[in-house]
Amino acid sequence: MNEDLMKNGAFGWFELMTTDVDAAKAFYKELFGWEYETVPMPGAEYTVIKVDGNAVAGIMDMPGECKGMPPSWDIYITVDDVDAVAKSVMDLGGKILKPAFDIPGIGRFCVLQDPQGAVLCTMTYVKK
Repeated sequence: MNEDLMKNGAFGWFELMTTDVDAAKAFYKELFGWEYETVPMPGAEYTVIKVDGNAVAGIMDMPGECKGMPPSWDIYITVDDVDAVAKSVMDLGGKILKPAFDIPGIGRFCVLQDPQGAVLCTMTYVKK
């Protein structure tokens, strides 16, 4: 991953959660010429989007806890400490929609909502 995307406050990752991964892949390949790499995950597959061979985003099936929500693009902001950011969100009047948890080999993330209702994710990546 690009080191600039690993800095605190950087837009580090983008991810499409959708109800039809194959249709989304076909649409965006035609629209933008994206390349894809499928990566196995426990109980599912994850599609990494590549531009000029570089990973830039991902596509995944809508998780069970999100059933009924429309497909959406998620933004991940890189932070030095997800748990500290989650506390600050609450202190500043926001909400935690999904408490911080670990993604083995990737990092720790949470889903938050700002006081105006906008949703985003924060991620602390595992140092490699």
